[in-house]
Amino acid sequence: MKTPEFTKKEQKNGMTSISSKKDFQTGDLVLLFNSRLRLFPGKLRSKWSGPFQVHKVYPYEAVEIFSDKTETFKVNGQRLKVYNVGKTIETKASWMIEDPP
Repeated sequence: MKTPEFTKKEQKNGMTSISSKKDFQTGDLVLLFNSRLRLFPGKLRSKWSGPFQVHKVYPYEAVEIFSDKTETFKVNGQRLKVYNVGKTIETKASWMIEDPP
């Protein structure tokens, strides 16, 4: 049986992990969550659009973003997540195919 102290600690740790604050800097690449996707149903349609670049960070999680296709606009920082650009790995392989005997 769990003690009340253990349960309080468990709840506190759970809430801190949910409400983790994201720190964005100017120049970061981010993805924007599209919450109006219910109008266009489709399982394979992505809920994230972008990438956008952070132009300016305001207090209280307001962030101004832009892209090449759009002008700058403000969004709530809770609707953003960092866009991780992965490095592409190029591998070259060569095989020598010989005629069968």
